[in-house]
Amino acid sequence: MPIRKLQFTPSQFYHIYNRGNARQNIFVNDKDRYRFLQAMYLSNNSSSFLSIEELERNKSGYTLEEIKKIIENNDVNREPLVKICADCLMPNHFHFLLQETQESGIIKFMQRLGTSYAKYFAIKYDRPGSLFQGRFKAVHINKDEQLRYMLAYINVINPAQLAEPHLKEKGIKNMNKVWEKVNNYKWSTHQEYINKRKSILTDKGLLKILYPDPKTYNDFVRNILKDKEQEFWKKIEKVTID
Repeated sequence: MPIRKLQFTPSQFYHIYNRGNARQNIFVNDKDRYRFLQAMYLSNNSSSFLSIEELERNKSGYTLEEIKKIIENNDVNREPLVKICADCLMPNHFHFLLQETQESGIIKFMQRLGTSYAKYFAIKYDRPGSLFQGRFKAVHINKDEQLRYMLAYINVINPAQLAEPHLKEKGIKNMNKVWEKVNNYKWSTHQEYINKRKSILTDKGLLKILYPDPKTYNDFVRNILKDKEQEFWKKIEKVTID
């Protein structure tokens, strides 16, 4: 396997991304998405006390809160490998905004998550072979402005494209339709940032300073959707992989 050119550094932020092999869907239904979120939570720990596979042997349908209680009841000391500042699950790909908190934290987190979910998917759908299109992609984000725009890209632009797939090239035709899609999309962290929902997965970190309240965040991302110019895309293309 070739050596990754980008070297991860604790305390730094990274846009992490991967898609399905040959652009196939990696999520078929909501149960798959919940399973992926569960694997994210359990993979984000320096110890491997519990795995999703162990839970599935005893019971199906654990919520994240139930998993959290199991860990607490067993007096497990959680030491996260990364801060998950934002995420978005799309039909055939996902995006993360991560801050590494331990040496090699991102590598360990992504390896555990990818292995766990790929195994689950292969067994459930009887699909042997690679689920993902190679190893995950990563871009270093080292400026506050990049962080602000990346959060908007992950939380808002991705679900918005489910409502209007060509908004990047043609702009938004129906703002109300797009905004409704964004606000009601369960599989991004947008709802965490407007205080509609609280997740045990999300750690806003520095973004709490950049967006001190839901209104500041909401105004910023809504203005991006309204932007008739291409200024957003000029700024975001440096920290996206597509």
